[in-house]
Amino acid sequence: MAEISTIARPYAVAAFKLAKEQKALAKWSEMLGFATAVLSDAQMKAFVQDPNVVSSDLEATFLKVCGDKLNTNGQNLIKTLVEYGRLSILPAVTSAFEELKAQDEGTLDAQIIAAAKPSAAEIKDLVKKLEAKFGKKIEATVSVDEEIIGGIKIIVGDTVIDASVKGQLQNLAYSLSA
Repeated sequence: MAEISTIARPYAVAAFKLAKEQKALAKWSEMLGFATAVLSDAQMKAFVQDPNVVSSDLEATFLKVCGDKLNTNGQNLIKTLVEYGRLSILPAVTSAFEELKAQDEGTLDAQIIAAAKPSAAEIKDLVKKLEAKFGKKIEATVSVDEEIIGGIKIIVGDTVIDASVKGQLQNLAYSLSA
C-alpha cells in the first residue's frame, strides 16, 4: 500500500495544484470521489482488470460512465491514468488529494469513539472544544464501541485523548504493576 501511495501522490499533488489554481477544490473533490465510486463498482472493476480490454476501450467506457460528472481536466487525469496503466490507483490519488485539501483548508479529521451514542448537541459541543484546542476546523466521525465501558475516546491525527473507563482501568493496572 505504501508503494501505491508513493505512485499516487504525484498525481494527487498535480490535481491539487490545478484545483487550487482554479479555485475549484470542492469540484475536484467531487469529481475524484465520483470517479473512485465508479471504479469501485464490481462490473467496472472486472472490466478494468480484464487483460483483454485495450486501453482505448477502457478509457472510452470509463469516461462514458462518468459522463458530465468530470470536467475536461478530470477527464485528462483519467486518460493519463489509463495511458500509464494506473487507473487502479485512483482511490489512493483521491485519498492523497483529500489529505492535501484538508491540510490546505486547516481541517483535521477527528474520530470520536463513545460507549453509547452521544446526542447531536454533545457532539457539536465536543467539536467546538476540539476546534478551540487544535485551532483548526474539525471534521468528526462518531462511532460506538461498547468495549470502552463508559466515557469517550478521541483521535485527532497523532493525538489520542482517552477518557474511557477502559483506558482509565488500563492506566491504573499499568501504575499498579510498575
